[in-house]
Amino acid sequence: MLVTIFSNLMITKRRNLVQIFPKRLIKLFDVWEIRVAVLISLTLQCIQILLGGRRKFSTSMKLRIILWLAYLSSDAVATVSLSILSSNAGEYNDDSKDTNFVIMALWAPFLLLHLGGPDTITAYSLEDNELWLRHLLGLAVQVLVAIYVVLRAWASVTLNFLAIPLLVAGTIKYGERIWTLWNVSRSHFRDSLFPHPDAGPNYARYMEEYESKKEEGFDVTLGSLIEDPMEGNTNFYQADQKKINLKEEDILHYANDFFSMFKPLFADLILGFHDIQNSQSFFRNRSYSEAFKVVEVELGFMYDLTYTKAVVVYSLMGVILRIIEFLSTISALCVFGWVRKDSYMTTDVIITYVLLIGAIIIEIRSVIVLLSSDWAMLWLEKHKNNIVLECMRPAISSAIPLAVKRWSNTMGQYNLIKFCLKDRPAKFSTVVNKIKFLSVLLEKYRYKDTEEVPDALKELMFVELKKRLTSASSDVNACKQFVSRRGDWVLEQAECLHNLGWSIIKVEFDRSILLWHIATELCYYWDRNKKSRPVEGLNCMSSRLLSRYMLYLLLMCPFMLPNGIGQIRFQDTCAEATEFFSARKYKDEKEACELLLGVSTDISPTDVKGHICKSVLFDACKLAKDLNNLETKVGWDGWKKWDLITHVWVEILFYAASHCQWTDHAQQLRRGGELLTHVWLLMAHFGITEQVQEGHARARLIIE
Repeated sequence: MLVTIFSNLMITKRRNLVQIFPKRLIKLFDVWEIRVAVLISLTLQCIQILLGGRRKFSTSMKLRIILWLAYLSSDAVATVSLSILSSNAGEYNDDSKDTNFVIMALWAPFLLLHLGGPDTITAYSLEDNELWLRHLLGLAVQVLVAIYVVLRAWASVTLNFLAIPLLVAGTIKYGERIWTLWNVSRSHFRDSLFPHPDAGPNYARYMEEYESKKEEGFDVTLGSLIEDPMEGNTNFYQADQKKINLKEEDILHYANDFFSMFKPLFADLILGFHDIQNSQSFFRNRSYSEAFKVVEVELGFMYDLTYTKAVVVYSLMGVILRIIEFLSTISALCVFGWVRKDSYMTTDVIITYVLLIGAIIIEIRSVIVLLSSDWAMLWLEKHKNNIVLECMRPAISSAIPLAVKRWSNTMGQYNLIKFCLKDRPAKFSTVVNKIKFLSVLLEKYRYKDTEEVPDALKELMFVELKKRLTSASSDVNACKQFVSRRGDWVLEQAECLHNLGWSIIKVEFDRSILLWHIATELCYYWDRNKKSRPVEGLNCMSSRLLSRYMLYLLLMCPFMLPNGIGQIRFQDTCAEATEFFSARKYKDEKEACELLLGVSTDISPTDVKGHICKSVLFDACKLAKDLNNLETKVGWDGWKKWDLITHVWVEILFYAASHCQWTDHAQQLRRGGELLTHVWLLMAHFGITEQVQEGHARARLIIE
């Protein structure tokens, strides 16, 4: 759309400018428009290079907005710049060549380089990968335009010949982008994961043998099933599986193997039975930190594959093409610095130098990024016995950081009670606050917090997954059953299903999240008022983190949760809470929660309010009271209550993770990553997923 707008502006510019601005200003615009345009194009490339890789581990909204604007504008500016050059080329006759236009013609190949984009951000979102066919058409058109500009400026001078290697480099760069987009487009990526066609045993011949032996008088029966031999190296996970404290290179090795095995998961395909068994065998013998590190690296590989040029850059053909690009640009810079440039404008010469040096710096930085990636370390490990690499290894390893930041390691937080109390002052102007939809949107972000994911929470989730694996005795079908549990299994194990099951069983998932979120906050302040020690414990901290994280997902990332009316329930609940608090005096959040717990809930709130209002405020108060009443049971105390609440939240998180589509997980990879995505992949490694097939088996005849 931007390209169309800018092109229309370019076509009608002179007519409109003549009517509005004086001729002197119009002449100044004609002189500087292309010069400013190419410099803006280079600036947009630099912004994408500097910020493109940061979104892998940053949740900053400002960064996303700047990068989004740069990504959308870069193609438009480069395309319009080429259009201006082609328009200017048409103004010259074959017999008259403007010396200034001869040097400007060199800028056309640079614009092709810019259209190729940086290595760090090939696609801004997942949908951009589906536009490879459109970019392929753009490549054909823009290369022809660039060639046209160069030919129109051809005067058989040295600068004309410099355009040839630059055209080669620009075409390769643009082609790399299309190659990358095509490789990770949904249809091609999915098709690339299909195994080779397997017709299986010859059924007709099998039955012929069966009938033949039967006619000969033999007693023929169907024998026991024989498992197919496992494909590939299935013992990779057994090596050093009892080893403690895996090194960074070991983690990269295992992550790469699992990434190859679990790629079908990223295309919504079914995982192999033996792959799940291999994964279970590895992860049950690892610590929580090693398990999460392996998952981090796997998702880092997937991010690189989906949003960058990794599929091209880290291939042999990609390296060859990159060398050709670099040598072409270097040779052009050397020759340009050698030729005489007295007949050209100093400004144009400087701009050409800036474009040449900028292109070289971009290529050098690409090499540095390549060497500082997990892919480079993995490649070095695979070529340990190469004598040349062993000599170069110290120098290469020095360029690779020991600890690469692979995701934000944070979790969003949202507190319904705090939101309803409106205890945070507005930071926006009066004008913005008067615009209703902007005010509502910005108010949501005003009450959003971020917390680092504590190691204790990771360990808790990892232990819970191992417990489920042990409970299912590693049986894949039994593991799959845990996907449907969303807190009821925990309540059943604690013998509380008859008391608390109403908040989970046969209740919409978003309703359960809101009920347990409010109840968790109320229980916290109830115990805090009693100066109870459990509020200082790990379970209480974990419960509140998970409670606020799930509400954050419900409000800010509803597409990651099962379908429902969570946002409607949230607004109705907030409306009721705001009305309740406005009629009463309170000092802080603690007193507000005490007021809520003081309301009698002997009669069901639904019976009073009906079903039109979706508020769950006082239903949550009833749940909080039921939880607090557990302490009166034999063998129960505050510690056990918070242990129950924590494990319910963990199971709710597991349910949400397993019911989120891969495409929604992938969208979050470009926003710093999401804890839910890491849990989803870790669950798949434990076999707790619906995307797994049963074991392969084939029969044999037993002839007696």
